[in-house]
Amino acid sequence: MQSAVRMTGIVKRFPGVVANDGVDLDVRPGEVHALLGENGAGKSTLSNILTGLYRPDEGKVEVNGQVVNFASPKDALHAGIGMVHQHFRLVETFTVAENVVLGEDDAPFLMNQQAVAARVKEISDRYGLAVDPSARIWQLSVGEQQRVEIIKTLYRGARILILDEPTAVLTPNEADVLFATLRAMVAEGRTVIFISHKLDEVMKVSDRVTVLRGGRTVGTVDTANTSTRELASLMVGRSVEFSRVTRVNRADNSTTVLELTDVTANDDRGRVAVQSVSLTVGRGEIVGVAGVAGNGQRELAEVIAGMRGCSSGTISVAGRTVQSGRARVAIDSGVAHIPEDRLHTGLASSHSVEDNMALKNYRSREMSPFRMLRRKAIREQATGLVDRYDVKTPNTSTPVRLLSGGNVQKVLLAREFSAMPKVLVAASPTRGLDVGAIETVRDRLVEAAEGGVGILLISEDLDEIMSLADRILVIYEGRIVDDLSAVGADRQRIGLTMGGVAQETVR
Repeated sequence: MQSAVRMTGIVKRFPGVVANDGVDLDVRPGEVHALLGENGAGKSTLSNILTGLYRPDEGKVEVNGQVVNFASPKDALHAGIGMVHQHFRLVETFTVAENVVLGEDDAPFLMNQQAVAARVKEISDRYGLAVDPSARIWQLSVGEQQRVEIIKTLYRGARILILDEPTAVLTPNEADVLFATLRAMVAEGRTVIFISHKLDEVMKVSDRVTVLRGGRTVGTVDTANTSTRELASLMVGRSVEFSRVTRVNRADNSTTVLELTDVTANDDRGRVAVQSVSLTVGRGEIVGVAGVAGNGQRELAEVIAGMRGCSSGTISVAGRTVQSGRARVAIDSGVAHIPEDRLHTGLASSHSVEDNMALKNYRSREMSPFRMLRRKAIREQATGLVDRYDVKTPNTSTPVRLLSGGNVQKVLLAREFSAMPKVLVAASPTRGLDVGAIETVRDRLVEAAEGGVGILLISEDLDEIMSLADRILVIYEGRIVDDLSAVGADRQRIGLTMGGVAQETVR
């Protein structure tokens, strides 16, 4: 059988790093082929070669039996290859519709806004990817931006689709709908390369799986003949456990460290995003907030972290009311924040590891006596945190944008936890990470909870919430619509409630 994509002996070197070391990938037409591997395993580099962003130093790429040498992504698009990247390629000041048509060869000088919006809506409705065509990218959540990337690729009619974490912002029910759509695509002759760190969904949707580790191909297996445990072992080279986390010290619900009372807040477009939300988090308690992206989660996290003011309601930390809209006040009150966009909101991506680790305490007497930064103290702090959190970096002066996703998140965790917070707001803390990095991040969250930190875990990953949380809150259209214990929680009930189905209907 002629392959849709065949990559043979691919080698790609960067200064000091061999990202791909003789990688082989053979994707058949009309299949969903999963590509698995830890962060830094070479998946992104391989995908960038296939889409024309990089050129291989060695090896051969064939598409539909023809040897190709792409000089740019435009060449790959002309060959029918489209990719939804993990780190989005969107212009933040442009609208959704403008981003969808941006770069098209035959795009008219003046865009027909209505025609493009209608086409975007058609794709949105077909694939369940709700997004406003007239919204500007900076006004959208990370999850909504990912939807725009999916729509953009489908709009351009790619025959070979590379999808990087396409279900990260969907409920389980919506993910099932997308999987059915992917099956319909391949039945029509399209080919899908499905990059995901969610092993359950790989097992559910793919026909075959290729695993990369350390820049090399570990092997390709038929999905029907493997298991999540075996795939995880291939990815990280050791056994990985998948079960609900058991904590040594359980939550102390008698001591409330975070309380919101009737909090209402607007989004960047002036619309109500958080509506009369009341919640509590106890000392050492992990409270999960489950919901589909775009239902007020980002605004809720930003209100608690002091990055966004609330129009009404009160926020209290350890019994003291905190002024809203003041990030420094929230920090001084003991609030730590892991935002969903770690590279642009959580960290200064072009700055060094040591600079980023000092962002919260550089004003302290130890770091800047007489308002002069002490580089030695900043470097020593970073060195200690790098060792403690096992951050893989050449040195502390390396810009964080050059680190893998898992190590970027470790830098963020190290900085936030080192401030000894009372409350941690963690928004999608494992989004886009590999199974090994996910395990590390979850262990750190549990460690913090056992140390008495109250954690509000906001995630679209229902498995993550059910494995970590003591209580689960479901948010829909900015309101808390369900509150239940995580122990013995009904997954179907939560999934349906996330999608807006009334509690009375699902009980």
